[in-house]
Amino acid sequence: MAALAIGVLLASPLFAGDGNNSGVKLTAVQSANPKAPGLASPNILSPELTEVLLAQGSSKLENTSDLTNFYGYDNDGPMLPAPGDLPSLVHKVEASKTEPDKNTYLILQNQHGADPHYDYGTHFLFQGHELGAGGKGYITRINLDADGAHRVTLLATTDVNGQSLPTIDGSTWYPFSHKLLFTSESGSNATVVQATPDFPSTVEDISGIFGRGGYEGIQSDRVGRLIIVEDIGGKTGTTNPHARQPNSFVYRFVPYNPFDLKMGGKLQVLQVMSHAHPGPIVFGSNVDADITSQDVQDLHTYGLQFQTNWVTIHDTATQGTAPFNANATAKTALGTPFKRPENGQFRPGTSFSEFIFDTTGDTNALTEAGSRFGGFGALFRLRLSGDSGILSLLYNSDVAHSGFDNCAFWDANRIVFVEDAGDTLHTQRNALDSAFLFDLNVDYSNPANQPIRILAEGRDPSATLDSQFGGMPGFQNDGDNEITGWHLSDGDPTVNGLLGAKIPTPFRNGWRLFYNQQHGDNNAWEILKAKTGDSEQDDD
Repeated sequence: MAALAIGVLLASPLFAGDGNNSGVKLTAVQSANPKAPGLASPNILSPELTEVLLAQGSSKLENTSDLTNFYGYDNDGPMLPAPGDLPSLVHKVEASKTEPDKNTYLILQNQHGADPHYDYGTHFLFQGHELGAGGKGYITRINLDADGAHRVTLLATTDVNGQSLPTIDGSTWYPFSHKLLFTSESGSNATVVQATPDFPSTVEDISGIFGRGGYEGIQSDRVGRLIIVEDIGGKTGTTNPHARQPNSFVYRFVPYNPFDLKMGGKLQVLQVMSHAHPGPIVFGSNVDADITSQDVQDLHTYGLQFQTNWVTIHDTATQGTAPFNANATAKTALGTPFKRPENGQFRPGTSFSEFIFDTTGDTNALTEAGSRFGGFGALFRLRLSGDSGILSLLYNSDVAHSGFDNCAFWDANRIVFVEDAGDTLHTQRNALDSAFLFDLNVDYSNPANQPIRILAEGRDPSATLDSQFGGMPGFQNDGDNEITGWHLSDGDPTVNGLLGAKIPTPFRNGWRLFYNQQHGDNNAWEILKAKTGDSEQDDD
């Protein structure tokens, strides 16, 4: 498997050209970091880039709580195991790591924190936390202008009704209501909450409006319609035991009043029309047949285009605001499931008429689906026009480019997708996660054309240790590091600052790039343009 990966990697171009006036040319990182027991490794960025640490899991919160005193650790154990200590069903060797997930960067005035006498500045990075002891999540704010003692503020652990927050996956700023939206894959409890950005944050569960599902990615267009991307793994087959049935949906929420989402709206599901038979692509009770169906193969075939429709599955005006199962309702309405579509973004310069999203796939090199049936995931292009659209394949993943999760546009034509391949696939391919730069004007049906690796993520010592504990009874933390929270923004909190409204200019005009090295030490990084010997000066 390693030989296959190397063959693909060497096909990568040496440079990502600057045909979009983004201000920086990127040299490809030629290989991923390998994985081996006991081996910790550094992050490797394109030489034109560098990174600085903003916070880490052990960063002390300026305001502590019973749940957590630190940015990335709950209060249920030590940060590191004692020498010789081993986990058991009744004993934790480490504190539960909370895994800060997606980032949202904002420039805001008059924000407060736990210290009423401190000036917290104007530049802030918000994140929800994906894991936690007892399934409890929380929201933090990294105060980018603040000193160490005031660097990280705990914004909320409970909602306005005193209920514990769910563990959180996705986040976005919704400028119409001036609130942050957070999503959860928890499914059975609050899967969408809205939160004010100031301290203390007022958090409200609005999943009675949106439904409950395995929601992750969430993005707004210029009129307040939200595309929500769901991540729920499907059933494995009998003859395909390492592959999963498509089981997750792409949704659109159309609010009645974007200035107050509690006034309700319509939840719609993306329906894709089949090339193989009349009607939409849907899947039923025959798991193995679905995994290797003609429809799945067609979806992962370059050059095919599919008609799409937005189908309303819930309307608060007629069905009320009681929480409902969005995934089950989408199936009843003949929505089209995908293989874990985790995240996506609107393409800048298209007036929010083009949406690029990923599917993670099976995250297993043994998947019987292979690339032919989307076993390694894919990238899709959705062109929107009212309640209809056209779907096509942008990139069909292979074992060396797989498990795509978070994303951000680099400029008008290029987008970065980062891997969350997981420990199993890391071991199988002997390669940790990477961030890849894709060009939407490149024909990836030609195998000579491959994305540019701009980050080969390493593995910090804590993650290296946790990977060795993985699988032991009672051990609750994840292993290898994951790239998440990849976020490029100029921090504009107005409607004009929505992701997709402006063409990004990385490291210029106020655009800043962040990511989280999730698991292990849970480092939060800002990527900067590396200093060179030329005379080019970056704009502030």
